[in-house]
Amino acid sequence: MPNIANDPKRKSWIKVPENSDFPIQNIPFGVFITKEDVITIGTRIGDSAIDMGALQQLGYFDGIDLTDDMFMQDTLNDFISDGKKTWRLVRNRLSEIFDENNPTLRDNKKQRDIVIFDIKDIEMQLPVQIGDYTDFYSSKEHATNVGKMFRDPENALLPNWLHIPVGYHGRSSTIVPSGKSIRRPNGQTMPADATEPVFGPSKLVDFELEMAFITTDSNLMGEAIPVDEAEDYIFGMVLFNDWSARDIQKWEYVPLGPFLAKNFASTISPWIVTMDALAPFKTKSPEQSPTPLKYLQQKDKHTFDINLEVSLQPEDAAETVISKSNFKYMYWTMAQQLAHHTINGCRVNSGDMMGSGTISGPTPDSFGSMLELSWGGKNPLKLNDGTERKFINDNDTVIMRGYCQNEKVRIGFGECSGKLLPALEIK
Repeated sequence: MPNIANDPKRKSWIKVPENSDFPIQNIPFGVFITKEDVITIGTRIGDSAIDMGALQQLGYFDGIDLTDDMFMQDTLNDFISDGKKTWRLVRNRLSEIFDENNPTLRDNKKQRDIVIFDIKDIEMQLPVQIGDYTDFYSSKEHATNVGKMFRDPENALLPNWLHIPVGYHGRSSTIVPSGKSIRRPNGQTMPADATEPVFGPSKLVDFELEMAFITTDSNLMGEAIPVDEAEDYIFGMVLFNDWSARDIQKWEYVPLGPFLAKNFASTISPWIVTMDALAPFKTKSPEQSPTPLKYLQQKDKHTFDINLEVSLQPEDAAETVISKSNFKYMYWTMAQQLAHHTINGCRVNSGDMMGSGTISGPTPDSFGSMLELSWGGKNPLKLNDGTERKFINDNDTVIMRGYCQNEKVRIGFGECSGKLLPALEIK
């Protein structure tokens, strides 16, 4: 089935600002609440949010095999479960409805007023009910930097790292959409000069620049997904800030890994950009040496050229861009992560989310965490307001942005932002 929605020549009758992340070639999917407190599945073009539930009621998806309430739900899970054919049919239909040469909705003011909202007049929600969340550790540069800081610099990577996409099972209950504030976590830490742990607010709260992919129903328990089929089960991607408390993590992670240092909050961008929309930006991954085992081997292009940046904004001050990276630096691809995740028969469901792991590039300005950017606090970052940061202060806001761009079109993710509030007092 052709992917006509990607036609770079297509223009919309909805106004799209210059350098918008959301031209008609994007057509992401999300969930939002309108001013009338109606929750709906929708898409976005420019600065307009589009109520797909209203479109369905008005008959604009006639001819596509959908349940009657497909887009009048509060999550995308059922839509995602319908599979790639349905995703493409719906996305193609939306591109036709909003094509500048299609007068059907364009010239019907009464229907336009029902369907289209200014982005400032809606409130974005989590786009899916996330049943399970896995976080990988797939940036070679990040893993090497952390290994240099905390282990032997000559043997920064652990022996298994170049052979498997390392990951851990995270907590989905505290994943929130962009714009929601986060509390500084409390927990146990072991100060450098102490002999017993102490309890209190984390002093080393960090961000982690990541992306995440959302899956459809992929396999039955006991079955594995072949690496060359894995991409067919990935619906789309979001920006992902996996907040981290480094001092809590240092004390707790041996022997079983991340726990309270990671599960207190993660933030995602609310619009899921589909793999179809990202297809023009496929690129080659870094060379893998040694060659992975057969079930992980891939040829050709299996990652994406996605420009990423992180800004830090103190309260009542302008933001400072502190990192510029790219998703293409990831050593392990999404297909390899999903294939490895299921090689033991683990079941993957619609709406499950897989984090990439911190995305760091080869240069200091492309590192994906404060831990690396300040090198464990030894090299404080200077912000535009004259202040310095080793880690994140109370009332700082972390803002992540990401986009793909070629000579024809720009496809972006919007923002993934969150403000760090002071810890609650525990008596």
